[in-house]
Amino acid sequence: MLFNIMQVSEEAITPAAEAVTEKTMSLIDLAVSGGWIMIILLVLSIIAIYIFGQKWWMIHKAGNIDRFFMEDIRDYVHEGKIKSAVELCNKYDSPIARLVEKGIGRIGRPLQDIQTAVENMGNVEVARLEKGLPMLATIAGGAPMIGFLGTVTGMIRAFFNMSNAGSNIDISLLSGGIYEAMVTTVGGLFVGIIAYFGYNWLTSQISNLVFKMENTTVEFMDLLHEPADSVQ
Repeated sequence: MLFNIMQVSEEAITPAAEAVTEKTMSLIDLAVSGGWIMIILLVLSIIAIYIFGQKWWMIHKAGNIDRFFMEDIRDYVHEGKIKSAVELCNKYDSPIARLVEKGIGRIGRPLQDIQTAVENMGNVEVARLEKGLPMLATIAGGAPMIGFLGTVTGMIRAFFNMSNAGSNIDISLLSGGIYEAMVTTVGGLFVGIIAYFGYNWLTSQISNLVFKMENTTVEFMDLLHEPADSVQ
């Protein structure tokens, strides 16, 4: 008898499990159910990933410089090997190396002119590093709002369908429209959160790089103030 009860229970559970399985949706199906708003969010996510990847690679290359770089520059400048110093700068695709190269190219002029040239070059490099970050910040703030817009329009469509149904209102008609509308909110928040964290990380890394550039500028100007016949 116990065996019969267990067999009946398994037969009762199996259809229920199959019914639940039939109602599950993949992520792709869920995204498609969000409508045209999800296409906009997909485009924004691709742009955000592209900007983040580009800036990450740029920052990575900018920090890839020999820690004895300034010591070698000092030796070359004091020995009068200006060409060797410039060649050393050209070996690195880094804002720090370009700052030093700009200063070396101005050696022989008044120190104030050299410092002004280096600082102007620093401003150009900072602007180059920050290019694209406003777009990433816009995506971080705009993607959730676009997601909410999709939710509102989806809710309006769901209630419109209910009003057209008249007395034949089915709860599935409302619930189906609501969960489809909420998909855009999830998508917008996901894209916005990723872009927000990416923007803040890139900003912090650029700030660290700018700090290094400022230290290099000070170090280079101190180098020119050091007594050496080749620098005078």
